Amino acid sequence: MDIRAPRSASQILGPANLGDFESAKRKLVFENRLRCQLTMLNQAGGVVLELGVLADDLTGGMMVASLLEADGIRCPLVSSVEALAALDPSTADAVVLARKIRLIEPDLAVAEARAAVEAMQRLGVQRFYYKYCATFDCTDRGNIGPVALAMLEASGGSQTIFCPAFPRHTVTVFQGRMFIGATPLADSFKKNDPVTPMLNSNLVEVLEPQTPEAVGLIPHGALVQGTQAVQALLAKENAPKLYIADTADDADLERLCEVVLDWPLTTGADALPVFLSRAWRARQGVSLKTSQKTVLSASPGREAIIAGSCAGPTLRQIEHFGEEHPVFHVNLLESQNADACVEQILAWVDNQPADQPLAIATSDELEGVEKNQASLGRQGAAALADRILGEVARGLYAKGFRKFVVAGGETSGQVVNALGIARVEVSVFDELGGGYCHQAAPEPVSLVLKAGALGQADFFFRSLERMRLAEQY
Repeated sequence: MDIRAPRSASQILGPANLGDFESAKRKLVFENRLRCQLTMLNQAGGVVLELGVLADDLTGGMMVASLLEADGIRCPLVSSVEALAALDPSTADAVVLARKIRLIEPDLAVAEARAAVEAMQRLGVQRFYYKYCATFDCTDRGNIGPVALAMLEASGGSQTIFCPAFPRHTVTVFQGRMFIGATPLADSFKKNDPVTPMLNSNLVEVLEPQTPEAVGLIPHGALVQGTQAVQALLAKENAPKLYIADTADDADLERLCEVVLDWPLTTGADALPVFLSRAWRARQGVSLKTSQKTVLSASPGREAIIAGSCAGPTLRQIEHFGEEHPVFHVNLLESQNADACVEQILAWVDNQPADQPLAIATSDELEGVEKNQASLGRQGAAALADRILGEVARGLYAKGFRKFVVAGGETSGQVVNALGIARVEVSVFDELGGGYCHQAAPEPVSLVLKAGALGQADFFFRSLERMRLAEQY
């Protein structure tokens, strides 16, 4: 990759920002440090990765990696700092580290974030991205705010943005309020999320309780005025470190990239990294080369669906799958002895036809979710479901299952961890929502990992068909 020194601080800040001496000084220090690092890497024949992404769950990390792959960016996904350290940077342009940190204690998430940045810095990563859900899934304790602040400090940045919008999928932010289509976030299906119910559409107000820092807004009106207008806003006296960014469409994403392209840290959902990579390549004069990598290597073996999401699309997919294939529905209130439940499920698996796929699901309708949480607690119900499905995945693998479709971000992380998968090759983003991936060693395993709210009723069938197609090549 062509390694070029960043622009000068005056080029980055523009005349409107130079009035704020402290802001200019902080950015100049970072740029000089980065320039020295690049010089040393060039002299040593080293490789610099454009972007290092820390994703707060597996399905989100998969989507970012697949979108970048579709845009011609080589982007493997790893699930641990150890696997990250083993990555050969000459084989990648970017890397995604997917960790299950969305719902853990904030101090643990902060420690994970710092470790991730340090590991990526050792790998030669130039810029960092914190990826969270496009619906800004969090609580008043975190973990979006605490993780972003930790990464900002570790990366040497002075300001960062929060850009969860994904206009391609009708998730937008205007005047700081998130909309899913025309519906405010607080009135959408997310208000009934069993773990992170989103009851406020104002993202500034959602983020403020999570951090001691003030939270500002980059409004759409400033974006349409151009780069200097946004830079002037960011350079005001006592300007906040943290900003929610309005994003009504792809044009707003392009405008944001003009401002933050050289920032050490940006944060958001799935869309922004693609626009950042395009802006970097445009600066370097590198032409866009899209990829058509839709079929990965084969993983001969049995097939299973593992579902933990309670989102409406997942419930419809389970129902549709159950019209043709066996489904084991786990009743959490009757399964508090997790070991006994897992043993029962695996015994049931032994009685199913070996040449047919099957499904195991803890997914439930809203009424069932409320009963589970009333008895087990919100975290208790989620932890029990995760434990059961993780152990079941390990048991299925021992019985020769090698193709898995997993529904739910938290469930996907649990299954991948249970199977000990450290690194995967990722397919390009397409109808499977970017969740198709393959582990080559020590044993071939193929997975399609999906967010709960993703996909049509036949998603499970389409996923299995894609993994089977690999065996015809």
